[in-house]
Amino acid sequence: MIDLQGYGPRILEGALVTIELAVLSLLLAIVLGLLTASAKMSRNWILHRIGTLYTTVIRGVPDLVLMLLLFFGGQMGINMVTDWLYDQFGIDIFININEFVAGVVTIALIFGAYMGETFRGAFLAVDSGQIEAGRAYGMSEGLMFRRIRFPQMMRHALPGLSNNWMVLLKTTALVSIIGLTDMVRVAAEASKATHEPFTFLIPVALIYLAIASVSEWIFARLQKHYNVGFGEADEWNN
Repeated sequence: MIDLQGYGPRILEGALVTIELAVLSLLLAIVLGLLTASAKMSRNWILHRIGTLYTTVIRGVPDLVLMLLLFFGGQMGINMVTDWLYDQFGIDIFININEFVAGVVTIALIFGAYMGETFRGAFLAVDSGQIEAGRAYGMSEGLMFRRIRFPQMMRHALPGLSNNWMVLLKTTALVSIIGLTDMVRVAAEASKATHEPFTFLIPVALIYLAIASVSEWIFARLQKHYNVGFGEADEWNN
């Protein structure tokens, strides 16, 4: 194990935190993205407006501002609610926002908007003739989604999903500003203590690069899987 003046183990622990944060944020962002895409394609104008407002606000505000706003502003909002409960009903509770949970929720909210646009475009790219053929065969909406809509949508969405994941992975570095002990925060603390920033920041950069490389391989395999039967023209263009 690389010691790095005693900070090596802590950086590796921070790397594990980064991976957990990124994966959980991705899963939640995918759920939010699917809901957002469904809302924006809905004929219900209220759902459509909510989806549009969400994507417009999130994509228009810098990620750092959103993270600070949701973490510190969210804590203030919770404190106001708990103070009101105490004043009105004598209920004395204290809720402290966990940095890891705050990081997951914030990153998921940010990338849920981008995922929503990715999924919306992918759903619209599905050949309507295949949907009509499914209905002609008597398929239920659920069966059509599993066998036609979802596989076709994923085929079109994976390149955008891969790009969003890469950006999300780098965005996890921002959680260090809200106090989460990820590898960036450990490296920053070590750099200040030893005045040797390259000793710690270069290994962190290499860890991010390694995660990104493995991710590209995984997405390439997924793209190959969903492109089966569609020919070379539809292969993922790296």
